[in-house]
Amino acid sequence: MAKKKGIICNYSQIERDIWQLAEQPVAENGAELIDVEFVAEAGSHFLRIYIDRPDMPVDHQLCETVSNALDPILDEADLIKQSYYLEISSPGLERPLKRAADFQRYAGHDVTLHLYAPWQGKKQIDGRLIGLADDQVQIDVDGQTFAFPLAQVSKAHLRISF
Repeated sequence: MAKKKGIICNYSQIERDIWQLAEQPVAENGAELIDVEFVAEAGSHFLRIYIDRPDMPVDHQLCETVSNALDPILDEADLIKQSYYLEISSPGLERPLKRAADFQRYAGHDVTLHLYAPWQGKKQIDGRLIGLADDQVQIDVDGQTFAFPLAQVSKAHLRISF
């Protein structure tokens, strides 16, 4: 199944099904499910599950615990027919913004939006996130507010400046 455009609904069916399976076990281990990716790279398949927790960094122990909790669930569900590598990790400092809740939680933070089509000659827009309203991502770019329809945004993530 092809992915749909728009950052909130760009998951394949397998990714959506795995999200449903993984969300509760991740939460039971003190973390939040941030993203699910199922990709083919260099002849191998990878199921990447990104987790976070609010008050502490994601460490190796948490990733191992979540992996051990998810492994039998994924095996039993047998959603992925080919062999794959399961990877559990933090989304990193420049974490993706994919759900409506992400856009509310990170309002006021610096973000980068990647667009399908150029806007004012650019496909990458950096600014301060205002939020999400009426299916439009609102950001402040150099003191001016702009709104980009979700259907025009291919990817959004936090931007860390040093």
